[in-house]
Amino acid sequence: MERDSDKLSEFVADIERDLRYINEIIKQKGREILNDYNITLPQFIALQWLFEEGDMMIGELSARMFLACSTTTDLIDRMEKAQLVERVKDAHDRRIVRIHLLGEGERIINEVIDKRRLYVQQIVKDFTEDEVLSLKNNLEKMHREMKAE
Repeated sequence: MERDSDKLSEFVADIERDLRYINEIIKQKGREILNDYNITLPQFIALQWLFEEGDMMIGELSARMFLACSTTTDLIDRMEKAQLVERVKDAHDRRIVRIHLLGEGERIINEVIDKRRLYVQQIVKDFTEDEVLSLKNNLEKMHREMKAE
C-alpha cells in the first residue's frame, strides 16, 4: 500500500506540472493578444508592473523584471517615445526620476487584461460556480503562501 507521503509527492508533482503547462498556455495566449498592439512582451511586463505598483525608479523596475538597468533604460526610452510612460522628477529630490504610466499605457494594459480574463472565463465556462470559487480560493491561498516565504 502506498504511503500518504508518496501520494502527496505525486499530487505535488502533478500540481507543479499542471501549473507549468497552464502558465505556458496563458503566456502564449497573452503573446497572441499582444500582436494586436504595437508593444513587445517586455514593454507589456513593464506596463503591468507600473499599473499594479505605481510609479517606480528604473532600478526598482529593473529588479522586478530581472533586467539590467541599461536594458530597462532602453526599454523605457522606447516606451516614452510611444507615449506609454513618462519620466517624472521627484518633487523633493530632483536627482530621483520615476517612471509614470500614461493614459495610453493604462488603456493598453486594461484592454489586454480584459482579453486575458475573457480567455480564462471561456476556459472555466463549464465549471460549476463552486468549482470556480474553489479554484479561486486555492490559488489565492497558494499565492499567499508563496509571497510569505
